[in-house]
Parts: sequence; C-alpha cells; structure tokens
Amino acid sequence: MSKIVPDGIVCFFVSYEYLESMVTAWFDQGIIDEIRKRKLVFAETQDVVETSIALDNYQRACLNGRGAILLSVARGKVSEGIDFDHHLGRAVLMFGIPYVYTQSRILKARLEFLSERFQIKENAFLTFDAMRHAAQCVGRAIRGKTDYGIMCFADSVCGVHLCVSFACISSCVCQRQTRLIIFLS
Repeated sequence: MSKIVPDGIVCFFVSYEYLESMVTAWFDQGIIDEIRKRKLVFAETQDVVETSIALDNYQRACLNGRGAILLSVARGKVSEGIDFDHHLGRAVLMFGIPYVYTQSRILKARLEFLSERFQIKENAFLTFDAMRHAAQCVGRAIRGKTDYGIMCFADSVCGVHLCVSFACISSCVCQRQTRLIIFLS
C-alpha cells in the first residue's frame, strides 16, 4: 500500500495491544523496514504528549511531500475528532472491528435497558456500535466533495455482516479466512 498511495496513510487498530503485536510482527518480517524506505512511520500511544508529537510530525511529513503512515487506535485520541483531509489521509486502513469492552458495568446496564425497553439484542447493539466506530475512523479521511481517498477494512472474522452493513462496497477480495473490503471515494 505504501508503494502506491501518495502522502498520508492512517491505520486504525482495535487496541493498543493489537497495534503493538502487529508492529512487532511487521518488524520481525521486515515489513516496517520496507515501509520506511518510502514513508515515515508514526504511532499513537497512550501518552497524550507523545501522541501529539507523533501527530504533528505525521502532518509535517505529509505537508513536505515525504509522506507518512500513522498507526493509531480506534476509540483512541486520533479517531476522536482529528480530520485527515486531502493529503493527510489518502488511505485509511482499519485492522479489525472495534468492539467495545463488554465487561463494563455501565455497558452491561445499557445493554440490559435496551433489551428490556426496546427488545434490542446485545449482539445487534454491539455490532452496530462497532460499525459506527469503524465508520467514524475511516470517515476521518474524506471530509469534502473535492477530497478523495481509499478506505480498507481488514478482519478475519467479519466477512458477511460487513458486506451487508455498508452499501458502497466496490470490491471484496477474499484470501484464506481474511476478507479485505475496499471502499473507493
């Protein structure tokens, strides 16, 4: 992807732990070294100051024409309100579906209320909520009618319900048990 996409690429992972495990695997496989030949790589962390510095450096790298990749977390700081319009987000990659942590007392109470009051099943709400957050993440890239970019969803278990949930699918590429769903805008 870094070979063909100009400017900025933003990647969203479902958790900090998953981001770290993927980066470790990519280092071991030499993928990070290949990416760094073409673009700078920055990552969101749980530290707000470090994340702000990484975001600032990412934007500078995109502005000066070098290009960069920002590795971030769905439901994290970067996914909540920062826009990657024009050259800052020519591609957005979503690794996994960002389901919420279900052991929270507040979430359990909300799910119980929805079930009792509106007969909304737990799984239906959790899937809707996860898809809403996924859409929020990838929606950070396309911010106006003159903007363009590519949105890719990669998940090993989502398959069919993703295809049903989004109407604007231009292509589904299946490889082994992983489905890669590509949106062109």
